[in-house]
Amino acid sequence: MLAAIIFAISITLPNLLLMLLGFMMNKQGKVNEGFIQVATNMVFNYCLPCLLFFSVLKSNVDIAKQVNLLTAGLACTLTLFILAEIYAKFFVEKIEDKGVFVQGVFRSNMAIMSLAVVANAYGADGLSVGAVYMGILTIVYNILAVITLSRTAKTEGGIMAQATGIIGHIIKNPLVIALVAAFAYKAVGLPALPSFITKTGELLGAVALPLALICAGATLNLKSMLSLSGVSMQASIGRIIIAPVMAVLFGLGFGLQGVEMGVLFLMIASPAAAASYVMAKAMGGNDVLAANILGFTTVFAMIGMAAGMAALRVLGLA
Repeated sequence: MLAAIIFAISITLPNLLLMLLGFMMNKQGKVNEGFIQVATNMVFNYCLPCLLFFSVLKSNVDIAKQVNLLTAGLACTLTLFILAEIYAKFFVEKIEDKGVFVQGVFRSNMAIMSLAVVANAYGADGLSVGAVYMGILTIVYNILAVITLSRTAKTEGGIMAQATGIIGHIIKNPLVIALVAAFAYKAVGLPALPSFITKTGELLGAVALPLALICAGATLNLKSMLSLSGVSMQASIGRIIIAPVMAVLFGLGFGLQGVEMGVLFLMIASPAAAASYVMAKAMGGNDVLAANILGFTTVFAMIGMAAGMAALRVLGLA
């Protein structure tokens, strides 16, 4: 039991400390909005794509062997989405809150929080498995987000125009491009890249997760996070408690164990995705509600991830 607790703390505490560093730097005026914006763009457009590309390239991950994991993740995500939609229909009154609530429940922060914890827990092998999972589920997340937020979208042309727009964003997404390129490179069987290119990519990739976590910490707003409305608290409970429990149930249902169970849990149990705020604001949803959900779950979901991984380790499942 003690070993499991130490393991859980060891994989989540580094992320929390980096977020705390970012929070303190922001409070002390060491970083500002401009730095956070530039750094976040750098991570999204360059560092994280390099991390994912070279993680997949160096891995021996066989997608065919991950069918159970990917199917479990897809089934769990769709179930969370459908249950959140049903709940929102009956218990969330304002139309501008409904899609934001649903997105807050089903959409996790895979690209930053989940990958960072997976890397701490399982190293390069786990990161490769997580990268494949993230690449495929990211597309699903974006499609579902457009569907649920279309209630309040102000884009001309209706839902078809919105769907076309999101497909364009997916195709141009640097993370998706990096993953598709890596899979294609491996499938074709091209020779290894020159060492200077590999080294440069790995150096850029090494910057991704620490810098992203520091930026996430710097954007935390305690006042907003603790001033929770009823809807934001309900969505946060869905993200922090319901989603992790569902992940374990689906993992057991699909016979997952070890790295695959750990990856499924960590990918689904992480905080609300930072992109959920951006998309809610762009499509006319309640962006204040989205920010509250993001802030609250960013802190408390990390505690849940640690507790969950400790329990799974004790049970010999992860």
